[in-house]
Amino acid sequence: MLIATTQRLILLEYHVPLTGYAVAFIGALIVGKVVLIMDKFRFINKFPEHPLIYNIVWKSTIYFSATLIFRYVEHLISFLRKHDNFIEANRHLWDEIVWPHFWLIQMWLVVLFFFYCTIRELIRVIGKEEIIRIFIGARSQGN
Repeated sequence: MLIATTQRLILLEYHVPLTGYAVAFIGALIVGKVVLIMDKFRFINKFPEHPLIYNIVWKSTIYFSATLIFRYVEHLISFLRKHDNFIEANRHLWDEIVWPHFWLIQMWLVVLFFFYCTIRELIRVIGKEEIIRIFIGARSQGN
């Protein structure tokens, strides 16, 4: 959604309409689902006793890799519908996909995954109530 909004705002300067919010919204839901699925695997929390950066980088890498594979397969499936076999579909995918756009989305995802994992790891270590107190200033029930 962030990329779609950025594109829309830039293109509006040149009076070029841009659609695609529905596609961006569905893509965001799919990425969220990929994260939820990956969280079910035991290996996702590989370094709980190490400094936070270990789990942050590990989880960000896993999420990034999973979405990279999923997004590639998603594009490949659309080419498989048009072409006879896997090799032919893959060749057309490599020729026709807009690679800068594909990698732009992946770059945004890696940054967002890093921040997401950082916040989640902080919540895991510090606790939800303490995070709320730090950010919002709400008093804990013990005070």
